[in-house]
Amino acid sequence: MKSAKWSAGYASDIMEAFQNDIFPYVGMRPVGEIKPLELLNVLRKIEKRGALEKMRKVRQRCSEVFRYAIATGRAEFNPAADLSSALDVHQSNHFPFLKADEIPDFLRALNSYTGSRLVLIATKLLMITGVRTIELRAALWPEFDLNNTIWEIPAERMKMRRSHLVPLSTQALDLLNELKIMTGNYRYVFPGRNDPNKPMSEASINQVIKRIGYGGKLTGHGFRHSLSTILHEQGYESAWIEIQLAHVDKNSIRGTYNHAQYLSQRRLMLQWYSDFIIN
Repeated sequence: MKSAKWSAGYASDIMEAFQNDIFPYVGMRPVGEIKPLELLNVLRKIEKRGALEKMRKVRQRCSEVFRYAIATGRAEFNPAADLSSALDVHQSNHFPFLKADEIPDFLRALNSYTGSRLVLIATKLLMITGVRTIELRAALWPEFDLNNTIWEIPAERMKMRRSHLVPLSTQALDLLNELKIMTGNYRYVFPGRNDPNKPMSEASINQVIKRIGYGGKLTGHGFRHSLSTILHEQGYESAWIEIQLAHVDKNSIRGTYNHAQYLSQRRLMLQWYSDFIIN
């Protein structure tokens, strides 16, 4: 019922979380019979992996499922409602992110990573484009115009349901041209390891971050915070940065939104940032 209001990528992420972390344990149980302790034990499996933000989101989605079950006569109570007090939570209001002086050491660790080249490239592109992780993972090759150095993410894949233009720096082009050789015959730029007809898994980038020693210090989403902080410190206009991050302009006249706004300025800004990150 909810998926009609969500982007396809977001809906896919939620279903993937249910399929991996919920359905194997309570998926065959009648929804009205699931008790709080039973659900708590399932959520603690995610907690033990250290995926606290994912655990929080999964609990919220489970709670929505139970509320719907109550409203439609399938259950009488919501076992997810009061579990937050029994589970670990993030101590910060922000995703962990890197400060400017921490980036060189992180890149050295990343460049020494000997695992999947595909995931390494994904991590670098996430750093220098400022897009959300799902927007990168589910990227399709037809969205990229490498000759005109632009990536247009269609509205149906964006959180705010507005198409989004991402200027491509020379470093981004180099990475994409390398990817073209690897995955250019697939639909997805980052095809899944087990099923190339699905995008790379949600956990891939965070697993690399953890394996190179930055677990708990950084998440894929944290790259957006790093980009915003560093560009603001360099004096770039907030409007350029906010549009690059595809945040809603709440002050826009009559709610209109020009997705090409400040494109030339953003192009120069992202080129500076790529030069700063990957020199």
